Parts: sequence; structure tokens; C-alpha cells
Amino acid sequence: MRNLTLLTDLYELTMMQGYFKTGDNRTVVFDAFHRKNPSGSAYAVACGLEQVIDYIKNLRFNEDDIAYLDSLGLFEKDFLDYLANFKFTGDIYAIPEGTVVFPKEPLVKVIAPIMEAQLIETVILNIVNHQSLIATKAARVCFAAQGDGVLEFGLRRAQGPDAGIYGARAAMIAGCVGTSNVLAGQMFDVPVRGTHAHSWIMSFADEYTAFKTYANLYPTACILLVDTYDTLKSGVPNAIRVFTEMRESGIEFTNYGIRLDSGDLAYLSKKARKMLDAAGFTDAVISASSDLDEYLIDSLKTQGATITSWGVGTNLITSKDNPAFGGVYKLTAVMNEDGTFTPKIKLSENSEKITNPGNKTVYRVYDNDGMIKADLIALVGETYSESDSLLLFDPKETWKKTLLQPGEYTLRELLVPVFKKGECVYESPSVMDIRTYCLGELATLWDESKRLINPQTVHVDLSKKLYDMKQELLNNYGAEE
Repeated sequence: MRNLTLLTDLYELTMMQGYFKTGDNRTVVFDAFHRKNPSGSAYAVACGLEQVIDYIKNLRFNEDDIAYLDSLGLFEKDFLDYLANFKFTGDIYAIPEGTVVFPKEPLVKVIAPIMEAQLIETVILNIVNHQSLIATKAARVCFAAQGDGVLEFGLRRAQGPDAGIYGARAAMIAGCVGTSNVLAGQMFDVPVRGTHAHSWIMSFADEYTAFKTYANLYPTACILLVDTYDTLKSGVPNAIRVFTEMRESGIEFTNYGIRLDSGDLAYLSKKARKMLDAAGFTDAVISASSDLDEYLIDSLKTQGATITSWGVGTNLITSKDNPAFGGVYKLTAVMNEDGTFTPKIKLSENSEKITNPGNKTVYRVYDNDGMIKADLIALVGETYSESDSLLLFDPKETWKKTLLQPGEYTLRELLVPVFKKGECVYESPSVMDIRTYCLGELATLWDESKRLINPQTVHVDLSKKLYDMKQELLNNYGAEE
């Protein structure tokens, strides 16, 4: 495990020293949440919690860390002595990885002494923002593929090793069936997949020999890249020749086919499908790569492309059209001596940046078919019973209301305890188990909310008590002005 203790913004440490010097180490509540879903999506996929847990577990300042901080000339000895014995002692709640989430909901909630809560801000945002971004992009790509297998092929275009490794993890969680990243395969026990490059074919005297050699080596994983010279006149015919010879020699293929990496993928796939079928290879896979994203895959599907496996690289691993998740970490409450919380609110001329105050939790409201009706952000301590009616209202356009009668809905609290008094109380599932959970989560979204363009928004409502608290704070600040 790498030492990530100093992977933080300098101002986290200078603020910590400020709190230390003023004797202010009150327990506070911070929420990590996002304001807007990426890529025009109506939802996002929470991801990265396991790495946050690892970070918190290993958060210690060693001698080299202290010596470096001392060398900056900003920190006094008594504060550095405090850091030398630092250990996180607070509580953390989080929405489990793979959960479908929406703006303004706390994905991670920290309840801890303010010095501790401040320090961990940067890494929580770094991890959750990145993996949630890639998971959301991957979910959109997999939705466009309409059940076809999507392979994550982005390592060489990722912004560095960590982005490649943890981006592959996030992509697998959101529905990809495999990754080309061998280290990610080892670290997370996920399937690794791959074919060969054009250089393999070019290194042989001719295309047929290259194909034949590869097929002999990998009869159970034989996807031949057919566009090195001429896809329809050379590549596909040579692939069919090799498949025919292998079949005639008694070798049974279990995973074979061709890959297209250039040209008009719709046209070429339809022509290649006819050629393969005519030769008796109706079960041969046609896979495609070449700068794919959800929009191009959707378009190719509409055009009747016969591609059944999609290798998606650059546009997925970088979320090229929307390269940042935009999650933030905001103070929402301060604990009083009697254990109650004083709510805090951040104001802004931009209404989207006004925060929801207080110590909160999130409930998901389902209809009787298990589909999401709305999410409800409420204050901790508010109680709800499915045997009672439930009034939901839009916190911006409050006249828009829905009254759910008993028996018409079910509730699920999304935030779960992860750390209690500094000790981890949560065990992260395997990546493949999170993937199964995530696919179930995505299935609770209406198709209208999953469409790629202009999707239907999922409502995130506030409880009446939270709404009234927020309005009171807004009114009080307005009166002070």
C-alpha cells in the first residue's frame, strides 16, 4: 500500500494548523456530493469507496512526511508533533459502490473532529470523483451496446497508471465484461481480454500466415484483426480460410471471430457477417474498436451493424466528452456539546451551489415494481413507515407534489456505516459482486432516464423538515444583509 498521507492540498494542512492553534476541534459533518451528472446523463454511478477505505485505514504521518512538512517553514513543532500521532477517529457513512445516484445526495458523509474531517477532503474527492466519472461513462456505453459485451481497452490512453488501473475497475463495476489491463485483472480478479495488433500481421510474410499462427496458439481465444490491408478482399477471406482449416482439422473454436478497427464499421460488419455466415461460421464474433463511445455505438446499432462485441478505449477511460465529475465536499453541520447539530449552509449567487444543511441521510423510494420513483434527502432522526402515506414535493417548484399511499411504495436507506469511531465496520464486496449489484441498480431506472440524449430527470426531494430548516437559514441570512 502506497503512502498517500501527503496526497492532499496544502490548504487542508494549513487549516488544520489553524484549528489546532485556536483549540477548535469540534465534531462536524461534511458531505461529499456532486452537483451535476456527467455527459448529460440523468444519473451517476457511485464508485471508489474501497479505495477510500484503504486510504483512511493507512492514514499516518511517518518521519519522512513530518520532516518534509517541517522543511516548508509553515508548520510549528507542536502541530507537527500532533501529526506524528495522527489517527482518524471519526465516523464515515457512504452509499455503496455500484449504486445509482443523483445530484446533491451525499455519496460520502464524514462526522469527525474538524481537523480530521478537513484533512481527508482531497483524497475522498480525488478517488470518488474519478471512479464515479468512469463508472457513469461505462454504464452509458454498456446501455448503448444493448446487451452486447463491452470491453475496456483504454489503458494506453489513460492519464497515467492510476487512471488506467482504477478506471478499468470502475468500468468493470458499471457493466464491462472484461478489460485489456492485465494489472487490473490481477488486482481486482476481473476478466482480461485482448486480440492482437496490426504489427503482429505486418511482422509475417503474409496475412494468412499471421492468422494461422495466431489461431494455432489461441484456438479458444481467436479474434483476428482483419483491417491491416483490405478488410473485405483480404482480411475476412483469410480469416475464413483459417477458421475452415481449423474446423476441418478437428479443432473446435469456443471464442473466435474477427475485429474491425477502421473504416465504415456498419457497412463492413454487415458484409463480413454475410461472408462468415455463408462459410458456416454463424457463431463467429464480430468485434469492433476505433474511437467508440456511446453515441457512435448507438448510431451503429441504428444502422443495423452486426457487431456483437465492442472494444472501447479512449472515450471511456478518459470520459472524453466530460472529463471531470465535479464532486464537492461541504461543511453542513457542527456538533454542539449536548450532541445535537447546528446546521450550516453555503450560500451562492448561483442557486445550484447552495448546499443542503444538517446531518442528513438519503432514502430511495420505489414503486411496487421495484422501479425508482424518487430519492428523499432527510435529516437523521426523521422516521418513515411504509404503512403511512408519503408526501413528496419538488424543493424548487413546491407546488409539484405526489402523495403516495400505504402499499404504493417501499423505502430503502442508502447511506451505510463504513467507519465508526475510526474503525472500519464495512467489508467491500469483490469487483464482480459490485458489478452484479450495479447491473441490478441500473435496472431500477426507467428507460426514459437511461436514454443518451435529453433523459428524464429523476426527482431528488427534501423532507419537509429539511426544507423548512433550509428556508429558515436562507431567510435568516437574508435578514442579516
